[in-house]
Amino acid sequence: MFKLPSDDKIEEKLLKNFLSLFHSGKFSDLNMVFWVFGYGSLVWNPGFEYDEKVMGFIKDYRRVFDLACIDHRGTPENPARTCTLEQKEGAICWGAAYCVRGGPEKEKLAMQYLERRECEYDKKTLVNFYKEGESLYPALTGVIVFTSTPDKANKYYLGPAPLEDMARQIATAFGPCGNNRDYLFLLEKAMYDIGHEDDYVIELANEVRKELGIVGNVIPREKKLVEPAQLAHPPRVPIPSLQQLLPLPEPIALDS
Repeated sequence: MFKLPSDDKIEEKLLKNFLSLFHSGKFSDLNMVFWVFGYGSLVWNPGFEYDEKVMGFIKDYRRVFDLACIDHRGTPENPARTCTLEQKEGAICWGAAYCVRGGPEKEKLAMQYLERRECEYDKKTLVNFYKEGESLYPALTGVIVFTSTPDKANKYYLGPAPLEDMARQIATAFGPCGNNRDYLFLLEKAMYDIGHEDDYVIELANEVRKELGIVGNVIPREKKLVEPAQLAHPPRVPIPSLQQLLPLPEPIALDS
């Protein structure tokens, strides 16, 4: 009996065909547009030229700090912990979707930049992207997201660890792009600014503050009206002031 391929296999084939155009001489013959979803530093520091930015979320994924970074905010001897995505049914992950259009060369340059920057991520996945208040039907389909294989065969995969151990590692790691702790604090602030804090990021950031001896102030803000499943967390998050964040070096385009 003939069996139709699964949606995952179809998406994987489409993604491979799409990406192969960037690495062949045929891409310039086409006028293509792509969207990429950022859930880490891409939210506040995309670093590439884009034409449109939309805030929203993807379903059935959550952030975890299980990925090593050895060239941006850490070193091989003292790797940083940066976030990747873990599949979890019913979860949602807020972030930013970026559209790149305007000609093959511009699109190719953006993808090449992203592939260099996200070099620790060994997978690209196509996902549906949803806007706030429109959770039933995706606003965008076929959005690219960089993820990592949760397996020890992936040399950058650190895996989970006790919260205190992760906080200690994040509090002390640093690299050419700055401190690991600032990456976490900036992610926390980015989620706060769009009105959709991440409980896991909050808990980890507060544990890092304990390691550093930082006491933050609660910043009240007006709550947004959102669907029940998308309610933001209570305004209880200590967000560090600019004085509390250790200074970063001169801006470097690459980040992770």
